This record gives sequence, C-alpha cells and structure tokens, in this order.
Amino acid sequence: MDSRDVIVIGGSAGSTAPLKTLIAGLPAEFPGTVFIVTHVPRHGLRLLGQVLQGQTQLEVSYPQDGDPVLAGRIYVGPPDRHLMVRSGRIVLGGGPKENMARPAIDPLFRSAALEYGPRVVGVILSGLLNDGASGLAAVKQCGGYAIVQDSEEAEAPDMPQAALAAAAVDRAARSSEIAELILAQTREGSAARAHVAPPPGLRLEVEIAAGGYVSTPKTAMIAKPATFVCPDCNGVLSEVEGELPLRYRCQIGHAVTGEVLEAAKHEQMEVALRTAMRVMEERATLVARLLQAAHDAGRSHAAQLYADRLGEYRAQAKILRETILDLMNSEPSNAAAAQDFPPYRATKR
Repeated sequence: MDSRDVIVIGGSAGSTAPLKTLIAGLPAEFPGTVFIVTHVPRHGLRLLGQVLQGQTQLEVSYPQDGDPVLAGRIYVGPPDRHLMVRSGRIVLGGGPKENMARPAIDPLFRSAALEYGPRVVGVILSGLLNDGASGLAAVKQCGGYAIVQDSEEAEAPDMPQAALAAAAVDRAARSSEIAELILAQTREGSAARAHVAPPPGLRLEVEIAAGGYVSTPKTAMIAKPATFVCPDCNGVLSEVEGELPLRYRCQIGHAVTGEVLEAAKHEQMEVALRTAMRVMEERATLVARLLQAAHDAGRSHAAQLYADRLGEYRAQAKILRETILDLMNSEPSNAAAAQDFPPYRATKR
C-alpha cells in the first residue's frame, strides 16, 4: 500500500460525540481500516458498535481473535481485551491492564505502529488522564501521522493535552475536521517515506499486551526499578526509560503513567483513611460502652480512664473525617474512566 490506510482512534470520557461525528464523515467507499478503543468496563455492554453503525455505511464490528484485517471496516475494542494487530490479523490481547484499563489505547497504537509504520494515522479524542499519549508517540516514531481533538472542544481535555506534550502531533482539530484530515492522508502516498526503525522496547511492550510471558529480566530491558508499588497487584514498579509521558511497568506487566499512578494512589489513600475512620469510630463506640459499664459497676477510676480514652478517639475520628473531606475536595481521581454510551439500538443509514 502506498497511502496511510490504517486509522487508530482512542478516547474515553466525552469521546462518544466526536466519534460519531468522525465516523459519519468517512464515505462508504473509504479505502482504509479503522480501529477504535475506548475505556469500557470489564463486563460492559457492547453498545458503542451499535451507536457508530448508525452513523456509517461501513461495517462496524467487535472482531474475534485472529480475524483478518480488512479494508472498509471499523473494528471496536471489546471489553476486557486489548485490541491489537499483528501479521495482518486482529489480536485480542489478554495481557495485563495498562493505565488501569483493558482495553487500553496504548497497546492498539503501539501494535499498529510496529505492524504498519508510516501507514498509520493515530487520533486521540476526549478523555481523562493520559492513556494513548505513549501510543501516539510510538505512531510518530514509526513514521505515522498524529491528530488530536482540539482540547478547547474536548469535554475532557486531558488526553489530547497529554498527547500534545508527549508526541510531535501533526494537527489539533475539531471533531468535525478530523475525518477530512484522515481522508487527505489516505490520498497522500506514504510508501516513499523511509521506513523508521521502531523505538527500543516497542516490540516487547506489544508482546506483553498480547499476553506474552513477562519476567523481571524482560522488564529490566526497558525500565529501571522505582520506589513505588503497582496499584493493580502491589508488585514492584520500574520506570520506563527515555519516553514521555512518565510511565511505569510492574514485574507481571501492568503499565501506568505517572498521572494514572497518582490518581490510583489518591483513591488508595481515601480508602485507607475511610478504613481508619471506621476502626476509630468502632473503638470509640466500644469505649463508650465500657465507660457505661464502669459507671454501672461503681468503678470510678476505670470510668475516668475510659472517659479520657473516649475523648481521644472521638478527636482522632474527627481529624480523619476532616482529612477525607479535604481529600474529596482536591483533584478528582479517575484512573480509567468508563465511557457511558446511550442504550439504544441503531441501524445502518
């Protein structure tokens, strides 16, 4: 092929509307293949395909592992599998979660960059945090073309902004303009461009997402040990070297960016504080009962000790409650925002 005919699209919160606009802008005779990943829950319903099918005459499907990659098709990532490509076929990777999500955007973009190089157009739409930023950087490093949704239009601008910071993005555009940008790339020959060697570690990361064997020596090939633990499995994290955004992988393959890790720690801290508050309030309730029992038994010295302890426990519980409220009012955390799609069944136009 001599054109950019492999289109990979990623989004999360707020990406449904721009996806519909983008897909509606692709003609029935579109010569390329489109792959879409959004963050969906593990047991989520497969509604996005139905929603998008109502916008296009192209065939929209949730592929099976091993299906051939066909032109004029739109493939949507199913719940709990990484949508990837290898040797001209679909791979539904069972590898570890990336950025607290499976499917994640980065594995799709990396596998397409490795498989198709300069034939790839990568598109990042609205979403929280920064899944997809590393993948879009891989697309550019392998000679592809990078587009992000205009962050001023995006409902959740985190993902487009993170992609702009991590990759040499070619265009930032409104959702109504992206389809035409894609079509322009499919008309522009790319075979003449020199093939760019994939960045170090890209093949290994694609292998991990596909479900390949992971070991500490393999992780050490692309990352150095860090002083953090994985939010998924509590294993030791290693910092991936030489890339933006800041990223980590654990010994069994879970991957998180620094921002996703911070968000996960935010949630872990809230859980820990709420647990501590519950235990403290239970202790106060128990001591209050012991205080009453001491009074009833005429044990004034013991009653005084219990009264002092009760005041201490209640004061500590109050501090914990105030700390939790302060935490909830700080930056919200959402490590893998699941996109909600409208529950209706669409038909082809």
